[in-house]
Amino acid sequence: MSSEFYEKCEETEERPRSPRKISRRERERRRRMRRRKALFARAFAMLVLALFVTGMAFAVRQLRRRAARKPVEKPEITEDFLTVNPYSRPGEKLGKVKNIFVHYTANKDTSAANNRSYFENLKDTHETSASTHFVIGIEGEIIQCLPLEEIGYGVKTRNYDSVSIECCYTAEDGSFTEATYESLLHLVGWLLCEYDLEPKDVLRHYDVGGKLCPLYYVEHEDAWEAFLRDLE
Repeated sequence: MSSEFYEKCEETEERPRSPRKISRRERERRRRMRRRKALFARAFAMLVLALFVTGMAFAVRQLRRRAARKPVEKPEITEDFLTVNPYSRPGEKLGKVKNIFVHYTANKDTSAANNRSYFENLKDTHETSASTHFVIGIEGEIIQCLPLEEIGYGVKTRNYDSVSIECCYTAEDGSFTEATYESLLHLVGWLLCEYDLEPKDVLRHYDVGGKLCPLYYVEHEDAWEAFLRDLE
């Protein structure tokens, strides 16, 4: 091959390639893509900022509410703990408390002491498994049957994350005496402060499982709502 051929090949290899021409449609498409990406980035940033501001506002409200909440003095309570046994005081550790459950004894005209004795005697009778942390009598007396560090047998599916309160009664409709009601308010208010809970965290036994307990508050929703308002 001649030298002239090699010179032409070298000239061809060294000649710079011209850039590919971009059509107007392609340029417009790319501009639209860049604008969309910029809009998406701004929208995402605004969403993150809004979520952050909302979260901070909620946290501040919670802190203010807790700071404004007046501590509730512990009511007068008689500690009379049950004997450790498999039927009413298993001695197992109670976890983080999420709810306070209100019950009624379903045993008209009995006292707090009577009901405490019933739970104690289950260790001998083996009749069933049942117990509660507190029993409130018809004169407002409060007996604590279990330490707050231990579970009770109050609500079958919630024994490991709740505290239960049984209330005595004398009325046919299951309503509580004024003294029982006042003690219930005081005790629940104190427990809410102890566990940093809100009135909405107070439930009836009925609310988990559908048992008609406490009877009066199941059949009179307005009375239950009034009780929660009184807690507020």
